Amino acid sequence: MLRPFPYFAHFHILRTSKFTKTLLVKKIPLEILGLSSSQSQSGSFALILGEKTGNRRLPIIIGMFEAQSIAIQIEKINPNRPLTHDLFKSFAEQVHVAVLEVLISDLKEGVFYSKIVCSDGATTFELDSRPSDAIAIGLRFGVPIFTVESVLSEAGIILSDLDENAEDSDDDEDDDDEDDDAGLGADKPAPEPREPSGQVPVDELTKMLAQAIDREDYEKAAKIRDELDKRKDS
Repeated sequence: MLRPFPYFAHFHILRTSKFTKTLLVKKIPLEILGLSSSQSQSGSFALILGEKTGNRRLPIIIGMFEAQSIAIQIEKINPNRPLTHDLFKSFAEQVHVAVLEVLISDLKEGVFYSKIVCSDGATTFELDSRPSDAIAIGLRFGVPIFTVESVLSEAGIILSDLDENAEDSDDDEDDDDEDDDAGLGADKPAPEPREPSGQVPVDELTKMLAQAIDREDYEKAAKIRDELDKRKDS
């Protein structure tokens, strides 16, 4: 069996059933930059991927379950019961199959397509997958995430565009603040003080963390864990 040269490590071989011709397509490494609620689709989340060697961003809308699974792995939270992607990893390890990489390979009519590249030690093969599932599984195996230029050119967002939009938004907020300040009177009640998180003892936070994990409320568990980490660092 022919082995690929190291030069081809960042290229992907595309094969079709009708043609024996192979095409080498350069792969672009990506990293996860953020995960937030989608403002355009209720109940969905926006997963933001960034080009490691450039300034383009690739936003992908994913479902709530997949977002939770990705967030759990990023936050290094161990659920009491394995999620579907944890089960996939356990099964793959039992049958001695390793995941090598995740490739967001295509974009058709606004829908992303991806492949999970696997190996059993003798053969390398691909599994078709939604990007959200592929990334959730890839995170559990600690493998790189790639895409191709055609996908990034069509759906990518240049970072400078995002900065300009953010600056415009900040300017608008400043204008609104000035208008609000101009209309303030002496009769307006002062805002109620928030209870500082430092008042909650560490032991109590630890209990709250365990309870959140038991209830599988991983979003709350991540926030509590972040607060505990801040306490340790301070």
